[in-house]
Parts: sequence; structure tokens; C-alpha cells
Amino acid sequence: MRLPRRNFLHLAAGAAALPAMPRVARAQTYPSRPVHWLLTTTPGGPADILARLIGQWLSERLGQPLVVEYRPGAGGNIGVEAVVRAPPDGYTLLLSASGHAINATLYDKLNFNFVRDIVPVAGLIRGPFVMVVNPTFPAKTVPEFIAYAKAHPGAINFASGGTGIASHLAGEMLKAMAGVNMIHVPYRGQAPAMTDLLGG
Repeated sequence: MRLPRRNFLHLAAGAAALPAMPRVARAQTYPSRPVHWLLTTTPGGPADILARLIGQWLSERLGQPLVVEYRPGAGGNIGVEAVVRAPPDGYTLLLSASGHAINATLYDKLNFNFVRDIVPVAGLIRGPFVMVVNPTFPAKTVPEFIAYAKAHPGAINFASGGTGIASHLAGEMLKAMAGVNMIHVPYRGQAPAMTDLLGG
């Protein structure tokens, strides 16, 4: 396709004048102020340690503080809702976990749609689940634990970092697969659960 000479000259003159025109919209440097990273857990647990380590690393590279904030409660829904309600400007982030997606199936009426309202940015960690007991507990292996639980139905408590999070569902799965009756004790985070486990 040939461009008529007159049209070409108009386009060339417009392109030449473009750098002289004032820039109306310029991109702002990100971040230009502190970034808030919301955790839906309590301090002292795995998410807190991860956020503090990565937060320090990011702060040094971004030149702005990455402030770790805690919004535990309601299986993480309080913190997720705070992030969903924040302006979508990249200054309020969520340290998400599998429990946040699970909550969509556990709660009938949430004030947000996790899949629609939260956008993943980066995968940070994957970790295994490990069943642990206090050293004074008589069972030392999984078969011994199952045998003890069957012999003492309802006498064993299992702790989780909160209702609906992955550690809770893992305990429920163990109950179903092994055919044992254990009592779920939800905590407001993994750290307090571990403290009580160690304390007996």
C-alpha cells in the first residue's frame, strides 16, 4: 500500500512535533511510599517468618519499607477482605495461602470472590505437612498413633492454625482415612498451636 505524499508529510510533521509537546501523563515510580503486606495469621508462625525475610529483601531492593501487618481471624477472611477493599494500586499486598481458596467452599456468604478479586503475583513457597506429637505422647509412628487413637476415641486433640486452613483439613483427612475420632482445636495461628503442643 502506497501512502500519498501529503498524508506522509502530515504524519511526519506530527511525529516530529510529538517530543516537543508536554507529557500529560507520566508513569510514577513504584513504590513511592511504604508497601503494606497483610498476613492473615498471627506473628511467630511460618508465614510471619517468610514475610519478614522476603520483606527485608524487597525493602532493600525497592528502596521503600515493606510493612508486615497482621489481620487474623475468620479463617483468614478478615485479612483477605481488607486487601480486596484497599485501592488496587499495589500498595496493599496479601500473603496468600491455600486456606484462602478453600474458604470459598466453606463459607456461604463472603464479601468478596477470592478468584475474581485477588490476582497472584508470585509463588513464594511450598511446604510439606508433617504430623508431630509431644515427646511424652505414647505413639512414635503413624501406625502406633492410629492404633492409640482407635483405642482411645475422642481422647486426642489435634491443633491447627485455624478452622478451614490446610492443617485443619489435613487433620480431618487423617481422621477420615484412618477411621479415628479426634477433636479439632483451632488456634489463631500456627505459632500458638505449636506453643501449646510443646507445652503438653
